[in-house]
Amino acid sequence: MPLAEVLTYFDSLLAFSRNYLRVPGIQAAVHAEGRIAFAGSYGLADVENDVALTDRHLFRIASHSKTFTATAIFQLLERGRLRLDDQAAQYVAELTDHPAGGITVRELLGHVGGLTRDSGSADFWQLRDAFPDRVRLLEILAGPDADVLAPNQRFKYSNIGFGLLGLIIEAATGTPYNAYVRKEIVDRLGLSDLGPELDPDRLGEYATGYSAYAYADRRVPIDHVDTRELASATGFYGTATDLASYFAAHLPDDDRLLTEASKRAMRRPQWPVKPDQTDSRYALGLAVLKVGERDLYGHGGGYPGHITRSLFDPEAGIAVSVLTNAIDGPALQLAQAFYKLLDLALDESPSNDDPAADLSRFTGRFANLWGVVDVALLGGRLYALHPTETDPTAEAQPLELAGDSSLRVDGGNGYGAPGECYEYTFGPNGVTKMRGASGLTYEPLDTFRLPERVTT
Repeated sequence: MPLAEVLTYFDSLLAFSRNYLRVPGIQAAVHAEGRIAFAGSYGLADVENDVALTDRHLFRIASHSKTFTATAIFQLLERGRLRLDDQAAQYVAELTDHPAGGITVRELLGHVGGLTRDSGSADFWQLRDAFPDRVRLLEILAGPDADVLAPNQRFKYSNIGFGLLGLIIEAATGTPYNAYVRKEIVDRLGLSDLGPELDPDRLGEYATGYSAYAYADRRVPIDHVDTRELASATGFYGTATDLASYFAAHLPDDDRLLTEASKRAMRRPQWPVKPDQTDSRYALGLAVLKVGERDLYGHGGGYPGHITRSLFDPEAGIAVSVLTNAIDGPALQLAQAFYKLLDLALDESPSNDDPAADLSRFTGRFANLWGVVDVALLGGRLYALHPTETDPTAEAQPLELAGDSSLRVDGGNGYGAPGECYEYTFGPNGVTKMRGASGLTYEPLDTFRLPERVTT
């Protein structure tokens, strides 16, 4: 598998995207071939104090918490402590004779219980109120507006429903939710930078979260707060490295957390996220995305100031985690980009390149007035890619060696000048300029400079 080439370009893409999309910081990790094969951090953990982001900075990973809650439920299922078809009121007596009490554990895990997403008063997501404590959560669940839809009508995401699952875990174990998941999941994996709720003793280790550019011309910092009784829905913190390591425990042939049967049951899709849609589904505590021919599992997280995403491929044995500290961070597109780059590298289309040629000398990031193009080596073949696109592989142009200093476009979109050549000029330290297939001259991005005014 051409993993090293993919990781080399992925590293470059993350660094570029952080700057291009004006995100304060990006932290990422890849677990592959039985180990953490890659970890990288880019930008700042604290803009105001110019603190560089590192691989050890902690992020609020929000709804990733649902995967830990689901893992805990399946552990208890294996131990005979509960059943998926048990009703909530069997564990939370306060909900007896209330509609929420009749919803099953399975329905809660799959977001098909019909419960309110966050309640009719959810400004805790803007830090205007405190997150619900147990009393407030039970008030919401027993309230007249708790059951919005009948169960099993459609997929309907509910943080309140996963808060209820936290109460069920506490009742089934006699242990507070946070203590149970830390002991039975986090500590069992030996992960020191992962936890179920804001740790006040480690506040200085958290990356500062920031607002979005959608409604202002600057970002402002957002405080970290305790999510209280919604920890089972959104409380967790972690690093990309520890998250990728955690999801590696959900890969086949790893019995540290669950049996193979339980892991398969967790991954089995229950409902499409949108009716008649097959590329985005939800299983039991895991989101399921179709990317190319791959079924990817994992979860995203949206905490005020942090947007995060993790995806794992059980067949390939790979887990990827991307964390950002902005409320509009591109975590999903970058996590998906890794797998799209890997698929491109695994493309077995024939190439006419000389196997003895040093193709790496052609690689780099090049700019002109119109934008930026990357020439990347993936799977032993060169491609022209566009790093400013949401999917940089969407219009990938295969390039074949056409001479000592030229590459011919060997396919791709017809707008991309197929059959024409990229002509390179090399100096003592590498490429000094490149004339693209369109006939326009590019310079390496690190030496490209715009004039004060573009004129003839």
